[in-house]
Parts: sequence; C-alpha cells; structure tokens
Amino acid sequence: WTFWYWMFGAVSKEGITADLEAMKRAGLGGTYLMPIKGIKEGPQYNGKAQQLTPEWWEMVRFSMEEADRLGLKLGMHICDGFALAGGPWMTPKESMQKIVWSDTIVDGGKIKGLHLPQPEAYEGFYEDISLFALPVKEEAADVMPAKITCANIATGNHIDIKKTVNMDDAGVIRSSYPCYIQYEYEQPFTCRNIEIILSGNNYQAHRLKVMASDDGVNFRFVKQLVPARQGWQNTDENSTHVIPATTARYFRFYWTPEGSEPGCEDMDAAKWKPNLKIKALIPGSEPKISQWEGKAGLVWRVAARTTDSEVPQTDCIKKENLINLTASMKDGVLTARLPKGTWKLLRMGHTATGHTNATGGAGKGLECDKFNPKTVRKQFDNWFAQAFAKTNPEVARRVLKYMHVDSWECGSQNWNKRFAIEFQKRRGYDLMPYLPLLAGIPMESVEQSEKILRDVRTTISELVVDVFYQVLADCAREYDCQF
Repeated sequence: WTFWYWMFGAVSKEGITADLEAMKRAGLGGTYLMPIKGIKEGPQYNGKAQQLTPEWWEMVRFSMEEADRLGLKLGMHICDGFALAGGPWMTPKESMQKIVWSDTIVDGGKIKGLHLPQPEAYEGFYEDISLFALPVKEEAADVMPAKITCANIATGNHIDIKKTVNMDDAGVIRSSYPCYIQYEYEQPFTCRNIEIILSGNNYQAHRLKVMASDDGVNFRFVKQLVPARQGWQNTDENSTHVIPATTARYFRFYWTPEGSEPGCEDMDAAKWKPNLKIKALIPGSEPKISQWEGKAGLVWRVAARTTDSEVPQTDCIKKENLINLTASMKDGVLTARLPKGTWKLLRMGHTATGHTNATGGAGKGLECDKFNPKTVRKQFDNWFAQAFAKTNPEVARRVLKYMHVDSWECGSQNWNKRFAIEFQKRRGYDLMPYLPLLAGIPMESVEQSEKILRDVRTTISELVVDVFYQVLADCAREYDCQF
C-alpha cells in the first residue's frame, strides 16, 4: 500500500489511470486517496478538481472504477487533508472546546449589576459554566513593573557578536550564547511563578536557571526550570513555571545551550539549533500549579508534579472558602452579596479551540468535538460517507475498504457540555467545585490538585478513545470498511 496525495486539486483522469496502473505494476495492493490543500493554495498547478465539487467527486468515482478494474483497493481519510477530523459543516459550538475565564477583583459587600468581563469567544461563540468568588489573601499586585536588562556571559575568541543576547524594540530576547536576563524592581517583589510567552516553539526558553538577590551583587539559587515533555504542536498556550516563593529586588534568569546538544533534548525542532528566543517573561506573585496549562488539558504536555515547597497548603484555596455565584449571574451581570474582604470573581466558560483540519482544501473547517458522538458522526456523514453517496455505491462498496485517521494535529480539548457528567461517572466525584484548578489555581493541597488534574487528563484520553475513535470504528463497519 501507499499514500496517494491529490495536491491542490491538480488531478485528471489520465493521471489517475497512470498512477493506479503504476501501483499495480509495482505489486501494491491498494492506496490511501488523500487530497491535500485546494486550488487556491497552489494556483500554479492549474487544478480543476476542488474538493466537494461535482468535478472532484467525479474524479473520486473514476478512481474507484479504475481501482476496481485493476483489482486494487482504496482507503480514505476521515476528512479533507491529513489532520484530523474537521470540515466547513462544523459550527464553533460543535467543535473542540476549551475552558476559558476572566477575573475581577472586588471588595466584599453588596454587588449590584456588575458587568463581568466576558472570557475569550472564538468567532463570537462563548457559553458560561460557573462563576466563583475566591478569597484574596494579599493586596500586593500579582505583577510589578521592572527594569529589564540582558548580559552576555560567553567567553572565547570565536563569538559572533551579532548572536549574543539582545532585546529588540518589541522586547523579544534572542541569544545563541550563554547569557542572563535581569529583572530589577524598585521594591522587593515576591515571585511565585514565571509565565513564559513565546512567538513559536522554543525549548530553550524553559531551561532557565532562576537566581535572586537583594542588592544586585550577591545572588542566590532559586530553581532550575525544566521543560515539559512536548511535541512540535506546543503553541496553543503559554507555560507557567512555579518557584518557591522568593522575595527579592533582583531576579536573574540564566541560560546556556550546554546540555541540550542534538540528541539531548526532548521532541522539538530547536534541538538542532539551540537558540534562545523569548517574547516575554512575566514573574507573578499568585500561587499557581506548576505548568498548569498542560495539566489542565489545554495543550499536550507532561510536566513534573508541583511540590509542597513550591506551593504550601496555606497557598491553596479551600473548597469550603469558595463561593459559587453562578445562580446570581445572568448574561454576565452579577448581583450578589459577599462577605467582608477582598475577592476574586472567576467567570468560567467555554469556547471553541479554533483548530481546523489545516491541510485540507475546500473541505477545511473547524475540528469536530471529540467527546460528542453526534458531532463525530456528523463529520463521518459529511465526508467519508459521501464517498459512497456521490459515486457508484456498488463499486464503492467493493473498492473503498479502509477508513484512515492519520495525524493528530488539532491540539487538545478539555471541555464540552457533558464533560463534567462523564468525569463524575468515570472518576466517582464531582469536578465542578474544583473547576478553578483548570485555571491553574491550587486547591486544598498541591497533592490533591495534581490528582484531580490527572483525573481530568485521564477523562480526556478516555473520551477520545471511547467516543471519537469508537464512533468512527462503528461508522466504518456500517460500510464494511476496516478502521
């Protein structure tokens, strides 16, 4: 068997016959028909068969007739392109979902008609889940302004000055040689986490050694940051590294490529060119779960557990101190009464992740909700099943015998309407009181927080198998196809 890419709609009956006859001569048993991109993406090829048009389906029909003539079998992917399962028929509501939130700091007492900021809404789609009030212990700002400087610490006679550490006008820091980045505060700042913001993948940005000083001269070691295990599709979320609470006026972030030569690193393109590139470093004072973005299932990463020394139990929100205000909010407007003190209002909801089957052409659209059997079935019905409906069904039944799912390139999903129900059914307890964990906020203890987040990821993985892949397997069997 082989892959048979139909690129940019540039396919003809003469080409189909030539390809299939060559496959037959080579002794192949069949091929996976896989269209990639559309006519507009490759106009120089003068393609005529745009996916989903009558012209394209005629080419699919003809390929089946020719394969049948030659005694070959065909397979097709579950969507246009090779990754993963989406199409223009999917609405934002039917697509892969993620938890989003906004927060607002308020004083206790009566709150009347307070308009809360709406969290992220992909193409205008957003639905509320819950509203919580969390007690705020400290009045200090989570982030303080700092003077940022960089210094090269590389030595030797063969240094390219142009590749030593520098910060451009947009604040992006780059270096190919050992260096440090320094944050200087006017007043002592208590740092508990460092959020790393990148403009793409940069493994090296997660290998910083954190040092602190009260006078800018004598520095003490705080922590060596360790990258999460990650794949190349690692850009959906930032990365928040947690450090033991450290109060200082100066923080330095040291970097060296040493120890990350090719073969030493995790899975990332940067292992062949160990350069540092950081869009922004944001030291923060709020307690967070270390690398919570991956642990909450917003992106596929595997990181070490948060320790008690990094986030003591006194920094974790107790479930009994959390106030659920969901019933007091209507259309984002809150009327309620809170106890005395300072509170963080955490408005949590969900929206589409925005991922598409990016290698598709006219069949490109939002990725289907992987936890919903109806949307998975809708994807099947609008693509693979059409290969039978739009051609000669009798020939298609003889020839199209395999349904293929190629490459998971649609990021992650950590919510849909039934996720909390499935979580309780599978894990045996209610996730809803712990929902702030999915915003990185530690609850009860780091041990319990990590356990619940692991249960979230376990539920995600089970639903992908039990819903997405199982529904596709059942659909394939209806058409006598192997999956």
